[in-house]
Amino acid sequence: MIVTETNIHNAAILIVDDQEANIRLLEQLLGETGYSSVTSTMNPEDVSKLYRENGYDLILLDLVMPSMDGFQVMEELKVVETDSYVPVIVITAELGHKLRALEAGAKDFISYPFDLVEVKTRIHNMLEERLLHKKLGNYNKVLEQTVQDRTGDLLNANMQLTQEIEERKKVEKSLHGAYTEIKQLKDRLQAENIYLQQEVDQQFNFGEIIGQSDVLSHVFLRVKQVAPMNATVLLLGETGTGKGVVARAIHSTSNRRGRPLITVNCTTLPAALVESELFGRERGAYTGSDVRQIGRFELADGGTIFLDEIGEMPLDLQCKLLRVIQDGEFERLGSPRTIKVDVRIIAATNRYLIEEVKKGTFREDLFYRLNVFPITMPPFRQRKHDIPLLATHFVHKFNKKIGKKIETISKETMNALQEYQWPGNVRELESVIERAVIMSKGSTLQVLDRFDTCRVPEEVTGDCVKALSDLEHDHILRVLKNTGWRIEGKNGAAVLLGLNPSTLRARMRKYGIVR
Repeated sequence: MIVTETNIHNAAILIVDDQEANIRLLEQLLGETGYSSVTSTMNPEDVSKLYRENGYDLILLDLVMPSMDGFQVMEELKVVETDSYVPVIVITAELGHKLRALEAGAKDFISYPFDLVEVKTRIHNMLEERLLHKKLGNYNKVLEQTVQDRTGDLLNANMQLTQEIEERKKVEKSLHGAYTEIKQLKDRLQAENIYLQQEVDQQFNFGEIIGQSDVLSHVFLRVKQVAPMNATVLLLGETGTGKGVVARAIHSTSNRRGRPLITVNCTTLPAALVESELFGRERGAYTGSDVRQIGRFELADGGTIFLDEIGEMPLDLQCKLLRVIQDGEFERLGSPRTIKVDVRIIAATNRYLIEEVKKGTFREDLFYRLNVFPITMPPFRQRKHDIPLLATHFVHKFNKKIGKKIETISKETMNALQEYQWPGNVRELESVIERAVIMSKGSTLQVLDRFDTCRVPEEVTGDCVKALSDLEHDHILRVLKNTGWRIEGKNGAAVLLGLNPSTLRARMRKYGIVR
């Protein structure tokens, strides 16, 4: 691709200057050099129109003009110019103007007073570059058109070949990656569906938290503060106080409510399976693992995981949990591949974790990672004014479930409910009301069994508390022996005692009952 001298001398040049003497000098210089297509104007307002009509290969532009300076002319040329190459050489005597002009888009400059040799050289070099640029653009257009035409022919031929290949080939290698990803998503969706179905089938520990007491209002305030954040929450309090319901409330009012809330009860998972349940496993990770399992943390990706009774987690797994909290990553059992997740963690416990840290059964660093935003659930004995509301709520609930039509609660029954200390908290009240609804005849609730074996007011003596504890210890021990120490299931001790299995285990730990 060569630009000849003839091409350069035939190039179209426009001179823009408000001084006629400068124009005449430049025209004479260019004419003597051999340039045959030189025009000029003293009116800078006409430059854009002239360039639009003639498409000059080079513009010699004076920067200092009264009606419109060269910088304004270059701004208008940027609007007119259709390619990225603006062929402008500015004429100026000030160094500051030269630098500003180059920043504004000028390609070169010549200075007053004119050095004729310098002017010829700069114009010649600029035109050579400009014409090379134009030739290159023309070649590109021809090449693009040729490629487009040839591509059309090749596409038609390729279409026929592709049809033949598709008929013979069952699985395209290029689709393998997409197939693998789809399979992973399918496995995850199936696992989520199974888990969510189990959650739907399970009955909540007790109904929604109902009450108007001051201590409960404080809990609601804390929930409102932390729900929109991604902070880790630690729910503290006795068994049956509603920690699970608060966890659901935090998730349902957070930005993650569109993703699942995955619940893990650390007391119900067998010790040997805790790690695979939380983090998943690959097929063949250990004897009996016939299929790959997606863990609870992976299911909760983008959502929330609720670790209930976190104090029961084995010490050797606490380190792995700490890594998930800090780095958001883990590995499935039997797999070296690191999995990244974005999970908000809500943990709950009825233990005093500080004491567990001192005893060495709970990691101190994990405790501080979990204890970012603690919320303490008040025991039911501090919410006596909420008992009428809750009792009425549970009556309506079990009326619908059992098919009864109990409409009122007698004053005597309500007084008995409010005088009892409720060591099992709201969950125990729910069990008592359900049992009473089943046994009551007529439209008035009757509590026929003596749930309040040692009925005492709020201020109790040490002897009475001790007697109640001894009585409960002996009763739990007797039922466990009668059931062969079976805790869960249809004929387990928890059902006979009217307690949740996790509540029964907590009582056994409290009283030191072991087999």
